[in-house]
Formats: sequence, structure tokens, C-alpha cells
Amino acid sequence: MSNPPDIRPDRAAPSLRPDARGGDTPRPGQPTIGMVSLGCPKALVDSERILTRLRAEGYAVAPDYAGAQAVIVNTCGFLDSAKAESLEAIGEALAENGRVIVTGCYGADEAAIRGAHPAVLAVTGPQQYEAVMEAVHAAVPPAPDPFIDLIPAAGVRLTPRHYAYLKISEGCDHKCRFCVIPSMRGKLASRPAAAVLREAEKLVESGVRELLVISQDTSAYGRDIGYATSRWSGGEARAHITDLARDLGSLGAWVRLHYVYPYPHVSELIPLMAEGLVLPYLDVPFQHASPSVLKAMRRPANEAKTLDRIRDWRAICPDLAIRSTFIVGFPGETEADFQHLLDWLEEARLDRVGAFQYENVSGAAANDLPGHVPAEVKQERFERFMAAAGRISEAKLAEKVGRRLDVLVDAVDEDGAECRSYAEAPEIDGAVFIDEDFADLKPGDMVSVEIDEAGEHDLWARRV
Repeated sequence: MSNPPDIRPDRAAPSLRPDARGGDTPRPGQPTIGMVSLGCPKALVDSERILTRLRAEGYAVAPDYAGAQAVIVNTCGFLDSAKAESLEAIGEALAENGRVIVTGCYGADEAAIRGAHPAVLAVTGPQQYEAVMEAVHAAVPPAPDPFIDLIPAAGVRLTPRHYAYLKISEGCDHKCRFCVIPSMRGKLASRPAAAVLREAEKLVESGVRELLVISQDTSAYGRDIGYATSRWSGGEARAHITDLARDLGSLGAWVRLHYVYPYPHVSELIPLMAEGLVLPYLDVPFQHASPSVLKAMRRPANEAKTLDRIRDWRAICPDLAIRSTFIVGFPGETEADFQHLLDWLEEARLDRVGAFQYENVSGAAANDLPGHVPAEVKQERFERFMAAAGRISEAKLAEKVGRRLDVLVDAVDEDGAECRSYAEAPEIDGAVFIDEDFADLKPGDMVSVEIDEAGEHDLWARRV
């Protein structure tokens, strides 16, 4: 299974902000590098790893183009629109700085990058950290001072201090026709459980209140390494998503699971959610519901069984929030297929839903399928889909009025506090707003609220 990483409708434009707290103040003579990070949370983790390596070698992270001796652009290459955004970001960096190193998913197509921007210093593909560092060394030689240059134990992060993405594996073994991620990032490659848990411990010790578990196929974690065990905390940690979720839940932070394909063993996670070890939230990229479309996508096509599983999950954990993403207008999708999807959505009553219109992706098998849907039909279906999803969301949120929830504060300004409950992931879901009695709150605080108003995507609450 592969997941479209770049479908948030409100995704921010590229910027040279190295993290949520601004850049470093370089010491005299310290080399400086800027970073533009595009695409999904998995790419964001790659950017964090690169920045951590740079800091370890004595580089300062510049907050703007003018202060950087070179700029790294971490690209997205999943959709043609994402590739266009990546090329635009590279062009902007070249215009503003002139010394640009390209990496990331689109970097796997060096000819396309250099064809559009021949002046870039180097082009590397995703996860090629050593090649990125070699390119940086060639462009801006390191000048470390071990007595001054310090790295936080949790490394350099691009997220706010109170939450962090935790990548548990790379790559994917599925062959979905719309996706080229496996050709870019390779087959499934799981990290040892102990390595994941040690990273999680450092993050929690540094003040992280929420761990967002990500990968291309979270449910498949550990399969490629035979669910091997490794030494952690005086015992053995098993590389299986159920065991890993249980172990992460023991660290005292919220644990949120993303990109969870509904294999049968996912049902083993639901009791952990009911017990409060893991947030009762599942991000499951269903992509469609029509059996014929799912077959054309090369995805399992038993949507009725999926509905049964959703009902079983909710029977065990009634508070379970399910989010998903869907592709509208896949080649060959008929009006009957689309109506089947709408009917399925009404029955599934998912809590959070996103969608995007099918696009050809260079190298994807779906490009050659017959029956491509006209653009105007895709747009019309997309609007109908989002209207249906909005109605369901509004009804489900209205059911929360009067409930008491714990929320995590993300931001505070003069108008109020923007927060999230267990049912909202950062950037992709709605929010819980507190517009009274918020002056003492700050990002990272956990507070109890009572929901007193609901909209189509957001909630409003008062402190209790």
C-alpha cells in the first residue's frame, strides 16, 4: 500500500523556515545551510535527519535565503502537481540564493531536475543522506567546533516542540497502479523495534507530548525482518505493530497511528485504544470502495468486509475516530462506481475524510489504463464527494457537544487557543478552539474541555 503524501488542501507554500522555532544564530565563521522541505510527514522526517547530521558537523541552520551559504530542497515527486511545486521551489531557491542541492522523491529523476534547472549543485534521491552530506561538504566545507556546537538529544526537528513524527519503516511492497513510491523509496525496510523505541524515549524526554507513527505501510511493520526482537529497556522488543504500539504507549505520550492498512491483525490494536494506551484514532487510506475500481488500482476489493471490520472496531472502542483518503476519477471509474463510493461512505460514516482528483504520475501503471475520466467530471464528482463527507463530519461532530475531552494546545494568539483532541491529527484534520479563559495557555499544554459548539470540521469548547 502506498499513500498520496501531498493532498492537504491547505498545505503551506514552501518556505525557508528550518523548524517551528526559527533558525540558529551562527557563531563567527560557522557555515550555514538553509532547508526547504516539501511533501509528506515521511519526507519531513528525512529533512529532520539531514538537519541533525548538519548540526552534528557544525553547520548552522539559516532561517532565510540571505543567511544561507547553500540551500537544500527536499522535493516531493508523487503527483505531477507536486513535481511542479518542487520545480518552483528549486527555481525560487536558485533565484534567491543561487547554490541549491536537491534531494527527496523527485530527486530520483535527476534528468528532469537538471533539465528544468541545470544550475543546481547536486541531485540525490530519497533517503540518500550520505550523498546529501557529500554535496553539502563540496559546496560549503564544514568547520565544526566541538566545544560550542551542540545538538539536542532528540535531534533537530521541523515540528513544534510538543509533537513529533516517528518513522518506523521505509518503502512499500505493494504495487498500486497509481503509485510510484516503491520505485522511489524501495521495498519495505523496517527499523528494529529497539531503535524506534529509543528514538521515542528521547523525544518524550525532550518534551514531546504526542508521537505520530508514520511509514508507507504501518500495518506491515516488521514483516520484512520476520518480526525480529531487539534489546530494549532490559527486555525484548518485537518488531510488530501491535507490540510496538503497546511499548510506545508505555512512554506517557499520546501515540497516533497513521497509514494503517486494514489487515486482519489491525483488530489487535483496537483493545489498546480502548485501554487508553494508544489514541483511538486510525488513519486508513481506503482510496475507494467500488470493487471494480479497487481491482483496477491493484488494491484488495472486498469493501463489504472492510465495513464489517469498521463495525467490529467500533464495537470494541466506540470512541474510535477513523480518517481516510480517497481518489476520485480513477481511470475507468463509472458513475455507478462513484455512487457506490458515496453509498459506502454514508454507511462507513468516517470521522475525517480527504480526497484528491486522480492525476497521471510519470512512471505509474495507471497512466496506460483505458477510460480516463474527463477533468470536468472529476471536478464534479470531487465536489459531490466532499459535500457528502462534510455532511457526515458535521453530524458526527454535533454528537460531541456536551462531551468532556482532553485537548493538546497547538497555538495561542489574541483570539484564542487552537487545540486538538484524540480525534484530530495536526495539519490534516480540524481543530478544537477555546475562545475564553485561554490567556494562561501555551503550546504543549494539555487541558480538559467541554464541547459546546460544533461546525463541519471544527469544534469549540470551554475549559473545565
